[in-house]
Amino acid sequence: MSSPKMAIISRRSSARRSFIKQVLATGAAVSASSAFAGRAAATMSQARGIVALDHVAIPIQNVEEMVPFYRELGFGVREAGQIVSIHFGDQKINFHRPSLWQSGTFTLRAAAAQPPCGDFCWVWEGSEDALAEVLVRADAEIVAEGERAGGRDGGDAVGQSVYIRDPDGNLLEFIRYS
Repeated sequence: MSSPKMAIISRRSSARRSFIKQVLATGAAVSASSAFAGRAAATMSQARGIVALDHVAIPIQNVEEMVPFYRELGFGVREAGQIVSIHFGDQKINFHRPSLWQSGTFTLRAAAAQPPCGDFCWVWEGSEDALAEVLVRADAEIVAEGERAGGRDGGDAVGQSVYIRDPDGNLLEFIRYS
C-alpha cells in the first residue's frame, strides 16, 4: 500500500519524466536537418513556444579560478552578486557561487547539483591552431580528442572534437565541423 508521500513523489517523478521527454522531443525536432529545422522550429514555436535554448545554470566551487579561465577561453564574463555568467552569442551559462547554492534557501536549482555537474559542447569556427592557442592561454589540458557526431543535421553531422576540463572539473568540448 502506497503512502501519500510516495504518491506525491511518484507524481513528481512522472511529471519530471514527461517534461524531460517534451524538452528532448522539442530539441530533436529543432535540431533536425536545415530544411526540416525551419519548419520544425515554426511548428514547435506555434505548438509549444520553445524556439531556442536561452541559458543553463550550474553551481561552481572555484570562483577565483573559473572567472579568469573562461575569460581566457574568449567568453564574455559578467559578475553580479551571487551569480557569475559567461556569454557566447545569444546564450549564457549562469554559474551559481557557493554562497548561493550552499545557502539552503535557494531552491530554483537542481537540488542534487554539485560541482562538477556540467558537460558542455561549443561549436568552434576557427582553425585547429587557433583553438590550440586559446587552450594554451587558458592553461587547459586536452583530455581527449577525435571525430564525434555533433548536434547539427539532426545529430548526423560529424566534427573534430577537443575535450578539456575547467577548474571545477566540468567537461568542455569544442567541436569543429568541416
